[in-house]
Amino acid sequence: MILIFGGTSDSLDICDWLHARGRDYIVSVATEYGEQLAKQHAEHVICQRLDEAGMCRVMREKAVSLVIDATHPFAVEVSGNAMNAADSMNIPYVRYERSSGQADHLHLVRDIDEACRAASALGNRIFLTTGSKNLPEYVAKLPGKHVIARVLPVAEVIAACEQLGLLADQIIAMKGPFSQALNKELFRQTGAEVMITKESGARGGFAEKIAACQELGIPCVVIRRPALPYPVVITEVDELEKYV
Repeated sequence: MILIFGGTSDSLDICDWLHARGRDYIVSVATEYGEQLAKQHAEHVICQRLDEAGMCRVMREKAVSLVIDATHPFAVEVSGNAMNAADSMNIPYVRYERSSGQADHLHLVRDIDEACRAASALGNRIFLTTGSKNLPEYVAKLPGKHVIARVLPVAEVIAACEQLGLLADQIIAMKGPFSQALNKELFRQTGAEVMITKESGARGGFAEKIAACQELGIPCVVIRRPALPYPVVITEVDELEKYV
């Protein structure tokens, strides 16, 4: 059995790739939304926030022979636990890592603190394309700024935005992918003066966001991808052929 740690569109592509080859696999996700998506691509889905011990339990109970980590590039705690669990269980671990598609002339930062400081110096109307998970931290660290948050169109997420004091014109509830043209129109309509994003890679729409900002002359603050000591990293799904 192959265990996939998912939650990204990449993990769904991996599911389809394995299915086409008749491989047995199970997908682990952390949210109900991730579960809904995964069930369209996998027969067996675990929806639970697993710690290292929980991962070991799943690996043992499901007789896992390979771990594929296709979580979000910024889910470093999950990746760290997955690596440790696989190592302790003596199971091969493969990290699927998106190519970043890095562009020039960006304001590169290490974390949210640096991102907020940089954005504050660059403009007042700040467009966040970082999701809702860390939204309270951004709002707290951008006092006096007009924060515009692009989040998933899910009731609890929108309610959380409202609880933070965001008004209707500060909430863009849409599901990607977003083209360069759509990004450009959203930035223009909202009067964005600076964008904050993450170095999430091609499937995360990174290039389209950067290109739209460059076209409009909007500065981009980019939180760099964390670097973990992955034992094996692949950037193309077909590279899995060596491991399955």
